[in-house]
Amino acid sequence: MFKGSLVALVTPFDADNRVDYAALGRLIDFHVEAGTDGLVIAGTTGESATLDRQEHAELIRRAVEIVDGRLPVIAGTGSNSTAQTIRLSQEVGGSGIDAYLLVVPYYNKPMQEGMFRHFSAVADAVPKPVMLYNVPGRTVADLKPETVGRLAKHGNIFGIKEATGSIERLRQIQAEVDESFRFYSGDDFTVLEFLLAGGHGVVTVSGNVVPDKMATLCRLARDGAVDEARAIDEMLQPLNTALFAESNPIPVKWALAKMGLMAGHLRLPLTDYATEHHANMLAAMETAGVKVAAS
Repeated sequence: MFKGSLVALVTPFDADNRVDYAALGRLIDFHVEAGTDGLVIAGTTGESATLDRQEHAELIRRAVEIVDGRLPVIAGTGSNSTAQTIRLSQEVGGSGIDAYLLVVPYYNKPMQEGMFRHFSAVADAVPKPVMLYNVPGRTVADLKPETVGRLAKHGNIFGIKEATGSIERLRQIQAEVDESFRFYSGDDFTVLEFLLAGGHGVVTVSGNVVPDKMATLCRLARDGAVDEARAIDEMLQPLNTALFAESNPIPVKWALAKMGLMAGHLRLPLTDYATEHHANMLAAMETAGVKVAAS
């Protein structure tokens, strides 16, 4: 099953607000060459909330074609509608994806039983395995450890992206599931401690900018080389801070544009990275060894 650095890939847009598939190809090649362990397409960092259904499905299909078997691909197909989630997930199920990432339904604030039934219904209906995604900072609703324990018994649900940043939450979930269940950090600030506490990987934003270092950090942690992993983690903390100075993916798209990998276009309601943060980002990128393209 999936392990290591799973990058929550940005979705590049052109000046006309269309998905830029040439830039997507450059980004995917960049991650293959850097040693990224897998890609999440059309997640939060991929601005899934602004994709219509047709381009959402097309983005996933095209990404799989570009990857061409070089990396595992996890498709973000979650929404706050169970029926809509099932339809989109089924539509891309035969595209060659390896799994789904399904976020806790947002805005409508389901109770724990509603979340249990939502994820169970989707997992029953789809042809690929499901990774749960708990990010209460965005969804408001919080998938509790006991509900994860119930869902972990479903044969088509294999793990969770837990983005609370709480190592105690990880331990609480571990107490509710058997050893086959998989844990993935959704918080770049605490990824090392998460891995050392039994996590299997990270779904990372920072890995968009430093894919080689994030993959190496995960490998070192897995191999028990804690001091070496901690040195990388400490080097990346200023970058993590800069990448979350504004709502994700505003900062990471700015950084990738500075690297010359893509244009930094965003879709409203997201707006350009405020100039007051630029110097800190550039300094953090330098500290992390990231090369900025010539202007």
